[in-house]
Amino acid sequence: MFSHVTIGSNDPQKLEAFYDAVLGTLGLEPFFKVPGTLSYGTATGPKVFVVTPFDGNPHHAGNGWHAAFLAPDRAAVDAFHAAALERGGTSEGAPGLRPHYHPNYYGAYVRDPEGNKLQAVCHSKKG
Repeated sequence: MFSHVTIGSNDPQKLEAFYDAVLGTLGLEPFFKVPGTLSYGTATGPKVFVVTPFDGNPHHAGNGWHAAFLAPDRAAVDAFHAAALERGGTSEGAPGLRPHYHPNYYGAYVRDPEGNKLQAVCHSKKG
């Protein structure tokens, strides 16, 4: 559905441990890291980039924006949320069912240490 998601940061390297842990719970491993850029995923598959803004201006978290990542199961959603909180993120919605989306929608919302909103979601009945 997408090629990549780009998340802004004033200092991606300060967020490296956060994103390594949080995206790792979903099976997204580091692809490459250079000053000012972290990337997760594969060369030919979907990727996530954490970068300094291309225009050189300071990063600020967007209101109303978030990236939702597919989780293989509900346990991965729980692990995503826990890893985020353990590494300086904040909760924007604990793991749980959100049946107003559909009966099996199980998600959790967090913000990274710079305020970017992220979500993990599992659409399966299985735990």
